[in-house]
Amino acid sequence: MSDLPFTLDQLRILKAIAAEGSFKRAADSLYVSQPAVSLQVQNLERQLNVPLFDRGGRRAQLTEAGYLLLNYGEKILSLCQETCRAIEDLQNLQGGTLIVGASQTTGTYLLPRMIGLFRQKYPDVAVQLHVHSTRRTAWSVANGQVDLAIIGGEIPAELQDSLEILPYAEDELALILPSLHPFAKLDTIQKEDLYKLQFIALDSQSTIRKVIDQVLSRCDIDTRRFKIEMELNSIEAIKNAVQSGLGAAFVSLSAIAKELQMGVLHCANIEGVTVKRTLWVIFNPNRYRSKAAEAFIREILPQFTTPGWSKDILESPPIEKDVFQPVILDSTGI
Repeated sequence: MSDLPFTLDQLRILKAIAAEGSFKRAADSLYVSQPAVSLQVQNLERQLNVPLFDRGGRRAQLTEAGYLLLNYGEKILSLCQETCRAIEDLQNLQGGTLIVGASQTTGTYLLPRMIGLFRQKYPDVAVQLHVHSTRRTAWSVANGQVDLAIIGGEIPAELQDSLEILPYAEDELALILPSLHPFAKLDTIQKEDLYKLQFIALDSQSTIRKVIDQVLSRCDIDTRRFKIEMELNSIEAIKNAVQSGLGAAFVSLSAIAKELQMGVLHCANIEGVTVKRTLWVIFNPNRYRSKAAEAFIREILPQFTTPGWSKDILESPPIEKDVFQPVILDSTGI
């Protein structure tokens, strides 16, 4: 429509300013000059007849009208990107983009293997992997910014009705010890032995730490009695600390395959206890599913699922017509 009071370029500029916090950084991110950005904002405000930014502070702060336009602009730009990707599909996997999301552990240790197999089959498809918290990943799927994701945490309650959430695999959480630890000589240890160990753990507020605590609690293991020697901010740091003899830790079995093969870590068996969590595949059933995403679901996902687990996603039909749900915006921004 020729009478719209804004253009897509103006919406992109507005989004960049909101993300970067200043006109100059927004201009740099868009590879244009700052005067060009300022002129576009002035034109946009004149066409809408409302101020979009409070100009009193050092940081570019949106007005109420600015936030309103940003929210709708995000939806418009997302649908534009989705439209372009649908048109790219006409090339039948001779191009296009696949965007996969993941939480921290699956994104670090599982998804790279899956993407590697996919790229061998479809080298012309550009693949992006977005690794964030479960919450942020779920919002990205809901908003159409990510085609599908594999996560291990809890989906935000406000998204559970709008996303397709399917059990995909079991992820075993292993108790790892230094290879020379006295317990490493035992075939099994008892639950009570856990309270004698010094533990290396992730930060208590991290999603993975909370999931591990919940799973252990279901196995009648009281993590409040654990002696936490130190808290680190990554699985790799925890593995290195355990390998150096600083303590024990619970980590995903998928994260230690190389170390077990090399013999630098010991995986201890706890009598009567197998600690597992569920990995979930999530996607938005009301968004267009590209041919690249269909190929990934059909050809790659089945190779890594736990036998007997749900493969409903393989039978779930893609959206093939012009049916688009409004984009949900996460008011927290995370």
